[in-house]
Order: sequence, then C-alpha cells, then structure tokens
Amino acid sequence: MSATIVGPKDGKFGDLGTLGVRFMLWSEQSGGTVSIVEHPMPPKALAAPLHRHSREDEYSFVLEGSTGAQLGSDIVTAHVGDLVFLPRNEWHTFWNPADEPCRILEIISPGGFELFFEELVDFEGVPDPVFLADLGTRYGIEFDFESIPDLCATHGLWYPEDEMLV
Repeated sequence: MSATIVGPKDGKFGDLGTLGVRFMLWSEQSGGTVSIVEHPMPPKALAAPLHRHSREDEYSFVLEGSTGAQLGSDIVTAHVGDLVFLPRNEWHTFWNPADEPCRILEIISPGGFELFFEELVDFEGVPDPVFLADLGTRYGIEFDFESIPDLCATHGLWYPEDEMLV
C-alpha cells in the first residue's frame, strides 16, 4: 500500500439512475479492509429499495445536503457533517429528502462491495431480475423490491419503475 490522494474530480464515475457512484478507494488499495465511494443523489430520489448486506457494514457521511435513511423500523435524517451507521444484516435504505442535491461518502468495511457498484455501472442497459438476483447472491445482498412504492409514497420520492438498481 502507498499513500494516495484522490482529488474532487478523480475516480471512476457511474450513474445508476437515482444514485451516482464515484469510486474513491478500492478494496485492493486498502488490503481489503475498506472501500470508499461517493454517492451523489438528485433531489427527492430514493437510492435503493430496502436491502441488507450479509458481509459488510456501511458508514454514510453527509458531505452536501441531507439524507434520509431507514434502519430497521427507524427513520432518521442526517445533515452535513453527520455520520449514519448501517450495520450488516439489518434492513436499510437511504434517500435524498430535499429539493437540493445530496452527496454522501460511503465507507464500506470490509472492502469489496464497491465491485457490486462497478458491475452495475458497467452493465449495458437495464439489469434484468435474473442478473440482479445473481449479482445479489455473489455479493451477499438481499433486496426487497416490493418496498419501493411504499418508500416513494411515504417520503415523497421518485424511483424509475423500469430500473431496479441499487
């Protein structure tokens, strides 16, 4: 490992519809201990359906705007400078509740889950359910796609009906 500086415009960037991803620190750079991605979100966007990870914890640090999150049955709103802890094996999701853009820094431990995002970014077209099921199995993530309509209605959010991206 060697010291690395990632500037504000550095790193691979991808657009997943309601969630952007900028790859800042890859697992291989940290010896597998952590990976870091930045997630920009447009106004009133649901980032993902309810989901849970079996392998990693996530730490979301709000850089710009605010983010809403559901952690189990708890609903929280975090603002610039706040950190939200999303432990493995707990159902969760997050969104931008505001009329302005939001950016969070996502710290994933242990690293490796950034490769899930990379596969989605590199996929051509809209992933079909078979691809998503396989991807979820390989990365230890379970989705509740049926949660999308209720999350959008409850929190005044949008999520593309034809895109089941996380």
